Amino acid sequence: MKSPFILRRRSFLAGSAAMVASSAVNAAAPMLGPSMSTHRRFMLGSFEVTTILSATQTIDNDPQSIFGLNVGKEEFQAASDAANLPSDKFQMFYTPTVVNTGSELILFDTGTSAAGTVAALESAGYSADQIDKVVLTHFHGDHISGLHTETGERTFANAQYVCGAAEFEDWDFSGNDGFEKHVRPLEDEFTMLDIDEDVVTGVTSVKAHGHTVGHLGYMLESDGKNLFIGGDFANHYIWSLAHPDWEVRFDRDREMAAQTRRNLLDMLATDKMPFIGYHMPWPGLGYVEHRGDGFQYVPASYQHML
Repeated sequence: MKSPFILRRRSFLAGSAAMVASSAVNAAAPMLGPSMSTHRRFMLGSFEVTTILSATQTIDNDPQSIFGLNVGKEEFQAASDAANLPSDKFQMFYTPTVVNTGSELILFDTGTSAAGTVAALESAGYSADQIDKVVLTHFHGDHISGLHTETGERTFANAQYVCGAAEFEDWDFSGNDGFEKHVRPLEDEFTMLDIDEDVVTGVTSVKAHGHTVGHLGYMLESDGKNLFIGGDFANHYIWSLAHPDWEVRFDRDREMAAQTRRNLLDMLATDKMPFIGYHMPWPGLGYVEHRGDGFQYVPASYQHML
């Protein structure tokens, strides 16, 4: 009779060989690289809200050439260290928002390119020709460049267009290439809003001037629930939102922009209201809390799943 030990040893060796072979096979799988979703959908009352990721990029130049222009390097470094952020590069997100009111499909801002925005829309189950209204917070290139394709065709063939009256008036004689390429061809089709005017019932323009002369945010209200679409009133969750008085390179009127940030952030924190920030960390949905003389960004977790 063979020794039980020998049988066990042979079984062990056979099993070990199989594990080695299996490991070799598994190790042949290719590295796939980092990934993330390109849409997130949730309900706000009877509205269906979807954030879409038009693009994201790592910007490798000095972040303080953009944010915190009026503070010393030591203060900027300390804030970065406290948030576990490198101070020599950062990740930028470009996040348009789609709102389905039940009767209309509204797109807020159009991303850095038609291709990126349409791809994100399609990942969310929409097509460009389903968009009923395109609403622009302001006319910086990363918000308007999705209005037309690279060949100059309209991206949203069936859409009506909405912007702020003061924003259009300011850019009208700017000679800006992006404005002339993407906004000017649609000039006669824009509905131009003042502050506190409705895009549709439950979607109202909010003054958010400073980043640009006529920058607007938009307040959503459905079944007693509110959400603020903030555009670029705060451009980074630490270097802008948490420190609202820090100057930002792309703010047209930096003093006004800082006051706008404080006003809107105080409203969001006091009312515990969720908001979508175009450049907040993906998927762009979060809350604001008071923190000392500034504020703290709190990403949404499962609140909108309940």
